[in-house]
Amino acid sequence: MSRKTWDTLIQNATVFDGSGDKPREMDIAIKDGKVAAMGMFLPRSMAADVVDAQGKWVTPGLLDIHTHLDLEVDLEPGLPEVVRHGTTTVLVGNCSLGTAFGSQRVGEQDPIVDCFTRVENIPKSVLRKAAEAVTWDNTGDYMDHFDGMPLGPNIGVFLPHSMLRVEVMGLQDSISREPTEAELVRMESLLDTAMDQGYLGMSTDGLPFHYLANSPHTDKRIPTQFASFGELKRLLRVVRKRNRVWQTTPIIENRLKAFLYFALTSGRLFGKTLKTSALSVMEFVLAPNAHKGFLGFAALMNSKLFKGNMHFQALGTNFRVWSDGIVSPLFEEMDSTAELIAREYDDVEGRMALLNDPAWVERFRDDWMHGRNGKGLAALKTKLGMPDNLVPRELYMMIFDGAPVADWEGESMQDVYSRLQRYQRGQADQARSDAERDAFDKFPRGMAVDADFMLHLLREYDKGFRFWVDIGNKGKQATLDLLLHKNAMPGFNDSGAHITNMAFFDSNLSSLKLASQQSLETVATMVRRLTSEPAEFFGLQGVGRLELGAQADLTIIDPEALAQWDDNNSRILAYRDLFEHNQMLSRSDGVVTHTYINGEQVWSEGEFTEALGTKPLGRALRAA
Repeated sequence: MSRKTWDTLIQNATVFDGSGDKPREMDIAIKDGKVAAMGMFLPRSMAADVVDAQGKWVTPGLLDIHTHLDLEVDLEPGLPEVVRHGTTTVLVGNCSLGTAFGSQRVGEQDPIVDCFTRVENIPKSVLRKAAEAVTWDNTGDYMDHFDGMPLGPNIGVFLPHSMLRVEVMGLQDSISREPTEAELVRMESLLDTAMDQGYLGMSTDGLPFHYLANSPHTDKRIPTQFASFGELKRLLRVVRKRNRVWQTTPIIENRLKAFLYFALTSGRLFGKTLKTSALSVMEFVLAPNAHKGFLGFAALMNSKLFKGNMHFQALGTNFRVWSDGIVSPLFEEMDSTAELIAREYDDVEGRMALLNDPAWVERFRDDWMHGRNGKGLAALKTKLGMPDNLVPRELYMMIFDGAPVADWEGESMQDVYSRLQRYQRGQADQARSDAERDAFDKFPRGMAVDADFMLHLLREYDKGFRFWVDIGNKGKQATLDLLLHKNAMPGFNDSGAHITNMAFFDSNLSSLKLASQQSLETVATMVRRLTSEPAEFFGLQGVGRLELGAQADLTIIDPEALAQWDDNNSRILAYRDLFEHNQMLSRSDGVVTHTYINGEQVWSEGEFTEALGTKPLGRALRAA
């Protein structure tokens, strides 16, 4: 048998090459992990394997520009939960957190566990498994260790600022004092070395509800938030000099301060433009016009006047967040519930003590009702769409999905609360079953506010009930416009984070679905925005385009299945052996028919191939 010229031939495809140009009907041949030929009527006889893609779209492999998969990749290098959705490149080390310096364990100090637990809502048992897989203790060995792994997707890495501070100052000092001049010099040196090693840039964080999880520091935020403007300016000078990227999140509790920090992108003010990728732009339910302010500021910074290069990362779907009782990233925003979440995962007794502490209960009621009633400034700001808190506390927004009483499943908490109130006024027929009657009888009578309804749920069921809330992009009414905005960048999925709270592994597909509802030209633009555009911005070589000689990372999509698919009905909570824990996952089976990484088929017709997780396919993408 003669040796075939090509390993794979994909025929009759509608090809979006990542350039943004209109798609073309053509065949694509793959040889030795590269695109070897593109054109019409390539001969089947020259290929060892032929895939008929009639009626299908072929795109470059999709990029997930914001993940926390650095915790998973050393436990399961194939990263199957992203590959199944057509993702072939992921970026890690975001939000100032990562494993680039190793475990950094010193005595009782366990930074991976201490920093990630509450910021990314990942149980300590899961994080300890990730920390125990660490075999390196410096940024160079971290990048090199990918070379010997059976990687699925390609990986690009940011140097995480919280971990940089811990490496130089130690965890305790990084949250209690300013660095010395010698420590600042060492941080600069380590960062500069990391740039030499191919890191994409540096990540920081400013969100006010990102707390540590180690006693006695559960009231302290993660180390990056203790850095002064001067420290960040000094470190980012290293990043801007190399034309790398600053990934960050806004200081939402102080908008003026946030805009001051974001101004670091300006080449006019700081000598050279700093590429800046910030979280995140969406249409918030409680602040529906906030995105206009962020995008307007980005437009100002990116103008000829300020010479910036800034975008806000965009999510391709509604921002739906699940909560286990009160355990959710949303409720870290309120001081009272943050204190509750700070209790250890299994510390039921500790949570109950707080829930029955009159002083705590008063604080909780104040937090819960803040800005929701009365005639004060907080209430006025809420009415104007500029609330002090973005955490939803309206019961009609909270939908049971894992209800403690079967009758409540799929209902809003407001539906249940209203029925309970009628029941307590003597309308016995409002209880629709014996189970609901028993549950209603346990609620205290005379509840003055809906905060008391939530308090009872927490006391009675602890984390034994689940509900979801859409906090942004509700109904996806403005989502496509945001995805296409020149000062936004699609591809924010947060994969691997908040493992029981959200699952946006498939968000890029949702972006493509929204685009397809407009036109094929819009799909071509969206493909570019999910592939070559972020690859160029983040300095990723060899990915994001389908062209001769390019690495053969590509995705085959069934547009008819995409049109019928509903991402909101495709999220599941499943036990994952890898973590020995439940995880929220996405399912888009049938939408992506094939995924190829480095020319190797890793996902085919609803199944992973043997190559995924056993062969080294992806690679560490070192910034040029």
